[in-house]
Amino acid sequence: MIAVDHLPVLQVAGPLIAAPICSLLRARNLAWFFTLLVCIGAFICSAYLMHMVLETGPISYEIGGWAAPLGIEYRVDASNGLVLLIISGISAVVLPFAKRSFEAEVPKNQHSLLYTAFILCLTGLLGITATADAFNVFVFLEISSLSTYVLVAAGAKQDRRALTAAYNYLILGTVGATFFVIGVGLLYMATGTLNMADLAARVGPIGSSRTLDVGFAFIIIGLSLKLALFPLHAWLPNAYTYAPSAVTAFLAATATKAAVYLLLRFSFTIFGSGSSFMAPMVGLVLMPLALAAMYAGSISAIYQYNLKRMLAYSSVAQIGYMMLGVSFLSVTGLMATTLHLFNHALMKGALFMALGCVFFRIRSVNINDLAGIGRQMPWTMAAFVIGGLSLIGVPMTVGFISKWYLISAALEQEAWVIIVLILASSLLAVIYIWRVIEVAYLKDPIPGRTVTEAPLSMLLPTWTLVIANIYFGVDASLTTRIARMAAEGLVGVAQ
Repeated sequence: MIAVDHLPVLQVAGPLIAAPICSLLRARNLAWFFTLLVCIGAFICSAYLMHMVLETGPISYEIGGWAAPLGIEYRVDASNGLVLLIISGISAVVLPFAKRSFEAEVPKNQHSLLYTAFILCLTGLLGITATADAFNVFVFLEISSLSTYVLVAAGAKQDRRALTAAYNYLILGTVGATFFVIGVGLLYMATGTLNMADLAARVGPIGSSRTLDVGFAFIIIGLSLKLALFPLHAWLPNAYTYAPSAVTAFLAATATKAAVYLLLRFSFTIFGSGSSFMAPMVGLVLMPLALAAMYAGSISAIYQYNLKRMLAYSSVAQIGYMMLGVSFLSVTGLMATTLHLFNHALMKGALFMALGCVFFRIRSVNINDLAGIGRQMPWTMAAFVIGGLSLIGVPMTVGFISKWYLISAALEQEAWVIIVLILASSLLAVIYIWRVIEVAYLKDPIPGRTVTEAPLSMLLPTWTLVIANIYFGVDASLTTRIARMAAEGLVGVAQ
């Protein structure tokens, strides 16, 4: 059982070692199969770690036997255990889908390198989530970001605008990373440590400090840019629109989730009890921005004709829901945010993969090209409809669970206006999802165009997430239990 003891680090080291090996595999089928094994291995590690956390509590692992804070610590609790599960689980589902998707959308000679970039992105996201060292977070943030720019640019075969989208993402991503690392530097200057638990212990006694407040502000701005919080979301719509379909599904379901987790970790674990800057920032800045994101994202989505861009703007709105949960500064609010991290990954992964199936057959995701597609690709569009219902928040889907806890958090604080705004923003989601349903089912198919259903290798992963949308919408006992543990851990209630 020695290997089991090292699972927290193997979770990250395994993909890190696998990436250069993958780059040597010139046969694209072999590279795909190797990447699939890496993703499945990461998912098994995550699932076992989550099981251990539920059974015995948080897991601490000191690399090389060097005790923290001098050594580097990996720490897994309910909060980041769930995010590890999201990242590795989505990668394991997207990879079977990616094989046919990449064959259609990416030049064959780039496949091995693309799978290498995919593994590096997975490594970075897992590392960000697992490490308990603030500077290590920056290192893994850069590994995931650099590989993500490559993955987005790989869509250039379909549309050259993928290159400018990747470049734009690189510039803004670098600005965000710079803000973050400056903030970490200021924290180190004030406390002399980079270990998160040690930082939390030292920040409290310092109390009010301009260095800490400025460091906190730099970190929050950097992470807000990474997670695409309105109005720092400019990189997201183009990146999601022009990336290959499988890349979009993977990034939409994972990348922003890791950044949201980091914001929760720095805001609550490190600064929660010590900074006088925390409560005003969250109450006066985060809540208005979250509400603005919900409406700006949804209204922008209504006016989009490219459906990938429509879902991209929808993601901006969904990030608003997550931040709204944070702004309540309560266990129920954080539960809502944590649940929506998981649930949004399921729904948006399913929706983008359904669009990937459509693009595979008709080479377009423009709404005007989808006339009658519901009759020609019934399984694909049924998946889109169920994913859309989940996005709206219809009962018996995961979206309903998220909104239920979000409204419960608002009820606790008697924030009636916020409740009305949450319900009204859901109606905006009805409008843009209905536009697609109307065109797909109520319009006649385009004359002379023969379209068949998507391949089984793409449909099965899509429906895996669709079924998960329904299952966790009907039985949310496991996800709510984990979300409650995560929320209580973040606000300092003993787990």
